[in-house]
Amino acid sequence: MLANTPPMGWNSWNTFGANINEDLIKEVADAMVEKGLLAAGYEYLVIDDCWSEKERDENGNLVADHNKFPHGMKAVADYVHSKGLKFGMYSCCGPRTCADYPGSMNHEFQDAAYFDEVGVDFLKYDNCYHPNWSGRVSYNTMSMALRSCKREILFSMCNWGKENVWEWARQTGGHMYRSTGDIFDKFESVKRLSGSQIANLGYSAPGCYNDIDMLICGMGGRGNVGIDNGCTPDQYKYHFALWCMFMSPLMIGCDVRSIDDDTLALLKNPNLIRINQDEEGRGPQFLHEISGWQDGYVTFRYLSDREFTFGFFNSGDKAHDFLLSFEEMGLQRGSGYGFELTDCFTGKKTVCDDYVRVPLDAYGCTVFLAKLVKVNELRKL
Repeated sequence: MLANTPPMGWNSWNTFGANINEDLIKEVADAMVEKGLLAAGYEYLVIDDCWSEKERDENGNLVADHNKFPHGMKAVADYVHSKGLKFGMYSCCGPRTCADYPGSMNHEFQDAAYFDEVGVDFLKYDNCYHPNWSGRVSYNTMSMALRSCKREILFSMCNWGKENVWEWARQTGGHMYRSTGDIFDKFESVKRLSGSQIANLGYSAPGCYNDIDMLICGMGGRGNVGIDNGCTPDQYKYHFALWCMFMSPLMIGCDVRSIDDDTLALLKNPNLIRINQDEEGRGPQFLHEISGWQDGYVTFRYLSDREFTFGFFNSGDKAHDFLLSFEEMGLQRGSGYGFELTDCFTGKKTVCDDYVRVPLDAYGCTVFLAKLVKVNELRKL
């Protein structure tokens, strides 16, 4: 099944916008393999808007920009596939794309046949310029068109949260659905987008996931959505860990050719990826910590293999000690059980029987993998 877990990959938009070409995409494909991102699970390489000529040909077909992609999109797809990656492209449910290139409205089956011939594995389908009545209908039409293809094509519905998309994305064949506007490289954007989807995370499940937009980790204010100096390293860490906890698709947005070591290590963190990619796809519960601190989240999720995960996220500009009683999720004091906690960043193990205290700096986060243990067998370390 496509999207059995949240899709992972790289998308050209956040850094490059319209400044894309054949050589760049090949270099990105090379870097994804050489830097171990493919091995870590980032399998899709997606070209966003601005890849085509401004108009269709005389037969109404989409045509790759002759200057940016002189050998055509199939040659690019073949190169991406030769590296072991999957290839993604972009279109829009309106008559024009968001950057004013040909959209797929009234050409859905024709365009799907083109994507099939090229060798597309992933279609990002945007939401610009369609008539107000046609939003959900347009996504339904392209979903059927993709299912007429020989290839399996993952359908990424970039709907921006219109018409309560979380309520119908799965029913219309979507594998992931954008539930927010665009992300920008500033922490307020991370807070705003993630906070907007807390009530809707329960709609995510194997086969269809809530997409809170692409990752900005490592951008440092550069690129197409960069602002000033971007986020701090702690804020990028918060951003990535929260996206993993929220089961959002993980689509890298920075220039992976020049990615720094700290960002690469963060994006390849096996514990956080394990949480994001858990096969049961159960969303987080939001718990109350004892002090009543309002800036941030305490989350708890059930994972497969009888594991759990806790997340502590401080979105405030001051340090704070988070204190969580396990009775918040129903593990009563005196039950004889506690949690063995493994810090996802340091690997340190701690056993706690009735509560856990987590000191966090401003914009800090700590995420634990957890297992139930009998506290009379293994006491607090």
